[in-house]
Amino acid sequence: MARMRNFLGGPGGDQIRPGAVAAVAAIAFALWALSGLYLVQPNEQAVITTFGAYSRSAGPGLNYRLPSPIERVEKVPVTSLNRIDIGGTSEAADPEQSLMLTGDENIIDLKFSVTWRVADAPRFIFTIRDPEESVKAVAESAMREVVGRSQLDYILTRGRGPVQAQAAELMQQTLDSWGAGVSVVEVQIRNADPPSEVIAAFRDVFNASQDAESARNESEAYFNRVVNEAKGDAARITQAGEAYREQAVREATGETSRFDQIYAEYRAAPAVTRERLYIETMQRVLQNSNKVIVDSDGASAPIILPPDVFRPRTSAPAATATPAETGSAAPGVRSSQ
Repeated sequence: MARMRNFLGGPGGDQIRPGAVAAVAAIAFALWALSGLYLVQPNEQAVITTFGAYSRSAGPGLNYRLPSPIERVEKVPVTSLNRIDIGGTSEAADPEQSLMLTGDENIIDLKFSVTWRVADAPRFIFTIRDPEESVKAVAESAMREVVGRSQLDYILTRGRGPVQAQAAELMQQTLDSWGAGVSVVEVQIRNADPPSEVIAAFRDVFNASQDAESARNESEAYFNRVVNEAKGDAARITQAGEAYREQAVREATGETSRFDQIYAEYRAAPAVTRERLYIETMQRVLQNSNKVIVDSDGASAPIILPPDVFRPRTSAPAATATPAETGSAAPGVRSSQ
C-alpha cells in the first residue's frame, strides 16, 4: 500500500501524479483491447455483430473483434449433427404426433427421426428463435403431407424409402423459403404400423399379400422357364432343319456331280458302263443275302454247296469262296456276295 501511495501521490502522498493516472489508464485500455481476442473451434463458425447488427463471420482459429460493447461474437457449431425424434420413443409414445391419415383414409402409427445441421450460421441465428422446435414442426408437417398422398399398403411395404426422401425434400424447401440456414441431412422412419387396436388384422392382410406376391413371383418364374424352354426347342428344331437342308443340298449336289461323271463315261463307252452299273447294282442288292444262284446249263456233275453259304450274312462283305471251300463246284455256279 505504501508503494502504491508513493507511486500515485509522490513522497508526501498528498497529490496524485499525472503520470500514474496515465499508466493506469493505459493498462486498463490494454486489458480492454485484449478482451477482443477469441478462439473458434474447428467445428464452429463465429458470427460477429456490431452494436447488435450482423457484421461478418469468422472461421476456426484465433480471431479478433472489437471489445464489448462495440462488437459481440456468437459461436455456432456448423458441423455437428442434430437429431429430433418425432412421434415419441419406444419407451414413451406420443400418439398426437405419430398417428397420421393416409391417402386411402386409413390411420397409420408412424414414428420417425430427423437429422439436421446448421448450413448458414448468420441466418440460423437471426431468422429462427427456437431452431429445434421449428425443425420439429416443419418435419411433422412435411411427413403428414407426404403420408396424406400415399396409400397405407405402399407405406408399410415398399414405399418407406420414397416417403423418407419426399419428406426430406419438402422439409428442405420449407426451411429454405424461411431462410432458416438449416440443412436436412436425413429423414428416417423408425416404426410404421397400423394402430395398435387393429394391428393383428392388418398383419393378417399383410401376410396374405405377401403370399400372393410370392405366388405371383413363382408363376412368373414358371412362365419364364417354359417360354425359354420353348424358345430353345424352337431354335434347336430350326437349326436341325437348316442342317438337314444343307445336308440334302450337298448330297443332291454330290449325286448330280457323280451322275455327270458317269454320263460322261457312258457317252465314251456305253456297253462297258452299262455292264459296270449292272454289276455294282446287283452287288449292293445281294451283298447281305444268303441266296445262291445256280446256272445249271452245261453242268454234268452234282453241285455240292458248303453249309456256310446258307448262314445269315453280316453287313461286312464276306470273302470270296475258294474252290477248296466249295468243293468241286461245277461250272456255272455263283455264290452271291
